[in-house]
Amino acid sequence: MLTGTVKAVCVSEKKGTEKHGTDRVHVRPNHGIEGDAHAGRWHRQISLLSYDKVKAFNEKGANVDHGAFGENLVVEGIDFKSLPVGSHFLVGTAELEMTQIGKECHSHCAIFKRMGECVMPHEGVFAKVLKEGDISVGDVLTVVPPDPKRAFTAAVITLSDKGAKGERTDESGPAAVRLLEEAGYEVVEAMILADEPALLKTQLKRLADGRQVDLVVTSGGTGFSMRDQTPEATMEVADRNAPGIAEYMRYKSMEVTSRAMLSRGVSVIRGKTLIVNLPGSPKAVKESLESILEPLAHGLEILRGTAGECGRKE
Repeated sequence: MLTGTVKAVCVSEKKGTEKHGTDRVHVRPNHGIEGDAHAGRWHRQISLLSYDKVKAFNEKGANVDHGAFGENLVVEGIDFKSLPVGSHFLVGTAELEMTQIGKECHSHCAIFKRMGECVMPHEGVFAKVLKEGDISVGDVLTVVPPDPKRAFTAAVITLSDKGAKGERTDESGPAAVRLLEEAGYEVVEAMILADEPALLKTQLKRLADGRQVDLVVTSGGTGFSMRDQTPEATMEVADRNAPGIAEYMRYKSMEVTSRAMLSRGVSVIRGKTLIVNLPGSPKAVKESLESILEPLAHGLEILRGTAGECGRKE
């Protein structure tokens, strides 16, 4: 088992301020650290940073104290960035689950302005609390690898200018969420975006690289309109193409309507995340997603590394 030692425990009572050290904190599921401004019912309840990364950064002349990056736990001996999302941390009498690697820095902090770089956006990770308990300075943190049989995670993105403005009720996204949850997926995020390629690319990168979700499905933006740029944005973030999924969905939809040939949706892989473009209507979302869910599981197992490549023996 990989282990490390908690060198510092930090909290802040107000968001946007540096955290200060304390000897011990109490953590609760669906909340996080009692008394910390970033606690709440979300996936980034507790932030963790490697003591070794901070030490190397300080050797460049940063001279920052624990908590300066907004981190809650500073741990020696563990390179958090190298761990997969889904890893569990046994620390003190509590248990945490890692939910995200890094974060986007919207406004550069004083450390970045002085040093030209910052550790937290790239090296920091986030976790949610699974088991209530206490965490103290000096505690040993033990890393437990993710359960290979855990449920697949998914995210749903609806592309709609009117939906993003609140001028239209999104029915496609909830339809996709419902089907995925019925199939046993854990849907960790669902959102509506305007038909802007830059917005979509940012979210696809975050979900694949930071949250490491197994599957991202998008709905909308796959037609012939000049605003329909979902396939192009998806291809720009892809590492590899996986065309058979999109081709099969079109094939099955053609059995319902010949207009299915006009759908330009693509299916690609980024890292270990599969991204699939679905049409925009709730009916088409249901038909398309239902057609691929059963065989999709095997592909996701291969990406996760828990199944071998498929192939028929002659």
